[in-house]
Amino acid sequence: MGQRRTIAGSRMLITGASQGIGRALALAAVHQGAKVLAAARKEDLLQQLKAEAKGPGALEYVVADVCSPGDRQKMVEAAQSKFGGLDILVNNAGIGATGHFADIDFQHLRSIFEVNFFGLTETTRVFLPMLKQGHKPAIVNISSIAGKRGIPARSHYSTSKFAVQGFSESIRAELAKDGVDVLIVNPGLTQTNFSQNMLEQKAKIQMDHMRGMTAEQVAFETLKAIARGRNETTLTLNGKLLCLVARFMPWIADMVSRKKVRELFKDEMAERANAQASQTAT
Repeated sequence: MGQRRTIAGSRMLITGASQGIGRALALAAVHQGAKVLAAARKEDLLQQLKAEAKGPGALEYVVADVCSPGDRQKMVEAAQSKFGGLDILVNNAGIGATGHFADIDFQHLRSIFEVNFFGLTETTRVFLPMLKQGHKPAIVNISSIAGKRGIPARSHYSTSKFAVQGFSESIRAELAKDGVDVLIVNPGLTQTNFSQNMLEQKAKIQMDHMRGMTAEQVAFETLKAIARGRNETTLTLNGKLLCLVARFMPWIADMVSRKKVRELFKDEMAERANAQASQTAT
């Protein structure tokens, strides 16, 4: 467990704040009294967010792309100029793609890692000096249950989130001497427009109908985890069950995944078997 802290009065930067979980988190944090610096690429959406933010806290924004070194420095300068420093960094920006590994454009894996992993790690790097001077500082990495168990047809996204998990656990120990907490939040399938913003959607295994929690619920649980200093928080009952099975009975998860994929591709498998039988006969 990390340090307990109050959200009210905390200086917080949220990346990917213009939509989905990041947007809901920014609004909820302001409502609880935080000073929020919202970062995203689209200024029009950030302006809308600022207009809607109500509460005892305050919201400022900076137009920035976490993949750009110049923009990352711009976020640091904005945090210093607007709030005089930073206490909580929330690495929320992320993208995804669905489809089977062999069928997806290889550039999409690089693009996903550029945002989900390298954007996160390098944003963390540039903010470390400031965070070390903050009040009960914390780095909060918004990961996914897909970073706890690989999901078929989501290998690119899962791999990036596994990397976030490893990075978070490693620096948690390294930064303990500096009093900086490293917290992980693993949302399950959430009701946002994340799927509409994916780089590619080729998965036969559809999951949108399984999206349970709202972005607002995820934001509430995230702020609670930050306040309590929980090292890791996994959301939704299904998400917790998946992590439990993956940890203690991984063979069951493997069996279910293989069965599902075989059902989806049974026609293709039958066609291939028939072709092989014909070749053998000749």
